[in-house]
Amino acid sequence: MSDLGLTHIALEVSNINKSILFYEKYAQMKVVHRRVDKISNVDVVWISDLNCPFAIVLIQSVKVKGKLSPESHLGVACKSRDEVDRLCYLARSEGLLLKGPNDWGFPVGYWAYIRDPDGHTLEISYGQELQLTLESEQLV
Repeated sequence: MSDLGLTHIALEVSNINKSILFYEKYAQMKVVHRRVDKISNVDVVWISDLNCPFAIVLIQSVKVKGKLSPESHLGVACKSRDEVDRLCYLARSEGLLLKGPNDWGFPVGYWAYIRDPDGHTLEISYGQELQLTLESEQLV
């Protein structure tokens, strides 16, 4: 069966291995595919949290031209507020915490922004309840 709907977002990164480590640490993602593109001779990595058929495609680039920063961001849900707090503490100690944590209640939840190695923004959150929101709209 072919995938349907939104499947990935592609990000240019300046150091693909550094980006892999960042997303493993802060988004619990792992490499599911890696190759050197035959046409461009560029390193390409797909990373996923394995919870749904969606991946971040990291593309090695000499110069990162566009950045997700900060309102344009990637969002990942955490298992608990404590997990958000733990990751914020870690990000703060590494100089990567941009904003938060903030508690904006339902449906936004408890969230924070963290900067990845190339300046892209990752939102970590708890309590956004996207599944419940979709179900209440009878979209699922």
